[in-house]
Amino acid sequence: MTAKILLVEDEIEIARTLEMPLAEAGFTLLHCLNLDSARKTLAVESLAAILLDLNLPDGNGIELCREIRRESTIPLLIITARRDEIDRIVGLEMGADDYIVKPFSPREVVARVTAVLRRQGWGSGDGSNPDDGENVITYGGIEVDEDRHQVMVDGRSISLTKTEYRLLLTLLRRPGQVYTREQIIEMVWDGAYIVDRVVDSVVSRLRRKLGTLPDGRARIRTVHSVGYSLTEPESP
Repeated sequence: MTAKILLVEDEIEIARTLEMPLAEAGFTLLHCLNLDSARKTLAVESLAAILLDLNLPDGNGIELCREIRRESTIPLLIITARRDEIDRIVGLEMGADDYIVKPFSPREVVARVTAVLRRQGWGSGDGSNPDDGENVITYGGIEVDEDRHQVMVDGRSISLTKTEYRLLLTLLRRPGQVYTREQIIEMVWDGAYIVDRVVDSVVSRLRRKLGTLPDGRARIRTVHSVGYSLTEPESP
């Protein structure tokens, strides 16, 4: 069974131009013209990713983005016109994984979709679901099981968006390193054009979810005029 990509877009011609390239890449395209139809499709379909236009006949795609992120970490790419930069920023702050600016080529869309899915582990290896729990990172009360994509903080499970998860893994790779915003963009968004405000917003959300160390310090610290790093826990 091929993976399904949901396109929420009121321009029928865009759907027509994407159907064949996505099929050639191994995807089945489902197309909804408005938010109401998209919500009904989301309720019944198992999807690999969503392509969401922000400007739709029955509302703003930002609202659907917010709804999706309350319930799911499914890969989400927003589609917007070049003039709508503020909407792109808001969409990324809501938890979208990438954005695509109109006009675009079908090949670009396929590349963006596969890049997001690849960095989130889709289609890698032999399709098995490892269950040995050996690939675990721990630091300062944080435990990440990379095989299961599970995150525990002080023994409790927390839910992260894909972007938040990638940011946490980046910080955990070298807990003592201070990462600049440019380095975070390169490692979390693969060097895509992301404004500092979006980086700060994702860091802020992750900081809230991780909570504080026993001594009250936030688990992610801000190094003024440089960037971010994990806070070093006190020695026992």
